[in-house]
Amino acid sequence: MSMRTLPLVFINLGGEMLYILDQRLKAHNTSEDNSEKGVWSENDRKRVMTDIIGTMFSKTFMDELLKPQQLYSHRTMKTVLTRLAHTSIMRLNLASMDRLYELMIMAFKYQVFLCPRPKDLLLISYNHMDTIREFVTDTPVVGNQVDETQRRIIEVYSSLSEGEFQLLRQTLLIFFQDMHVRVSLFLKNHLQNPNGCFVLATSGPVPHGINVPGLIRSFDRKGREVRRSEFPTGGNYTSPIREGCFDLHGDRVIRLGLNMYSVNHLEETHTSKTHSVKTDDSPNLMAKEELNLLACLMGSMKVENTAKAESSFRINLFTTDEEEQAGTSGGTQQKLSEVINIQAIQDEQTATELAQIAGQFATEEDTERRNPSSSKGDDLLAMMDDL
Repeated sequence: MSMRTLPLVFINLGGEMLYILDQRLKAHNTSEDNSEKGVWSENDRKRVMTDIIGTMFSKTFMDELLKPQQLYSHRTMKTVLTRLAHTSIMRLNLASMDRLYELMIMAFKYQVFLCPRPKDLLLISYNHMDTIREFVTDTPVVGNQVDETQRRIIEVYSSLSEGEFQLLRQTLLIFFQDMHVRVSLFLKNHLQNPNGCFVLATSGPVPHGINVPGLIRSFDRKGREVRRSEFPTGGNYTSPIREGCFDLHGDRVIRLGLNMYSVNHLEETHTSKTHSVKTDDSPNLMAKEELNLLACLMGSMKVENTAKAESSFRINLFTTDEEEQAGTSGGTQQKLSEVINIQAIQDEQTATELAQIAGQFATEEDTERRNPSSSKGDDLLAMMDDL
């Protein structure tokens, strides 16, 4: 497992999240100013994008993200991205965030599958960062944060060998394993099969530095070519295109990682799960992240939401409240027997019990501080609460 995978995953998934939010907020935009209360305006959209990008590329956050560490689980990654989205005035309900995460994962998975070389994963990341930079052209301070982050990415990853990039790609493929969510945009363009698997072409340009397959050359002991023969390749391959630019600015050549939602098609952001998706019934080894989120929802986020109650907006990205609630409830009916209902009543007995539970949590946290590997992702989540 590569210890350098997390920053690229976060930047690319964050970029896809920003693409989708930008497209959906433009679809909800019915007012050019803030004159109409409760209606999203263009200024609201720009504020949401600026707030999220400013948090995403803040120095303290990137300092923690760029430390060598293992890739997070889907549960933890989704929690981090949810908190990132909620650093703005926008609030997403659970169903919208679930669909948003599925779209992000499948878009990035498709880009990794089509990536010509493992090293070109950097070009995909740079395409995301170049497009993100365009979202904040009116805010030079945030744009400079994006530039500084890209400089640090170039510094960290430019020294990696081909083998390290290959290990990074394998780590990504393991991360995407068993994720087969159908996306209507891919289905309509015949890029995805009904079972959720992608369609990979057997033609087109070969990666940079690679010869077109189909030719066998034989050499003698002195290294002189003595014979040539050809064999059928099963595809129509062409000469490689030029290599993309790995600098701060330049032509990336490949288009993977660009905004595929630039044209507003509401129906193209729908997702549906297939029966081939495997559910993870194994014990949750990341329970502390959930407790961390629960504590945030019960404590600091409650205070924050109270302070921003008048200026925050709640938005449904994909459908109506009734449909999302029906979809959420329908997806959980099979596991009702596993749900524990907790009723919080502010009386003396409950307060005493909560104090005892809090004491147990404090003891567990002391133990986990002595064993940092058991609290993976907590520092990043705690840092987002302070931003």
